Amino acid sequence: MDAQAAATTPRGKRTRDAIVDAAAQLMYVDGVAGTSVDKVLAASGAGKSQMYHYFKNKEQLVGAVIDRYLEQILGNQPAIFTLSSWADLETWTEQLLDVHRRAGAPIACPLGNLAGEVGDNPKLAPLVDQAYRTWESHLERGLKTLQEKGELAPDADPARLAQAAMTSVQGGLLLAHIRHDLTALEDALGIALAHLRGFRR
Repeated sequence: MDAQAAATTPRGKRTRDAIVDAAAQLMYVDGVAGTSVDKVLAASGAGKSQMYHYFKNKEQLVGAVIDRYLEQILGNQPAIFTLSSWADLETWTEQLLDVHRRAGAPIACPLGNLAGEVGDNPKLAPLVDQAYRTWESHLERGLKTLQEKGELAPDADPARLAQAAMTSVQGGLLLAHIRHDLTALEDALGIALAHLRGFRR
């Protein structure tokens, strides 16, 4: 049985998930460089043979962690999957803010943390970029829907608009976390919405 097949069994999936969850938590706090395989094994309760059964090397593990981060991020903003109106876009921004209104927030974006650490790594940087592009793709799809409904200017570029919105989100998340002040994210999201509304029809 290969590693992919083993991971689809209930026991295999639990083991793999435990490894990825432990690595994700450690890398969020200590970074990729500060997270050793031994630390992941100790936190997950898995054995080294199990680790290398699912991941050939640390880079593959980081790739799985990136996927987990994206899954968690998108899970906190479910409106992004069904954007079809301007009201939906406002709901999406409110969901983003709600995450950072909780105790201990504003929190750092886990993808932003990784981007700062591995942005120059030729193997890992594209994986982080792809996660951002997946996030953006949901915004782009929603904006295309608005365009098809005649509610977004026909000459607007949904891909560029989604990228601009993501730029605002990430900048807002960074400053909100560093300053422990949610207004940075509130303002960034307000700017993003205002920019998008500039193409409203």
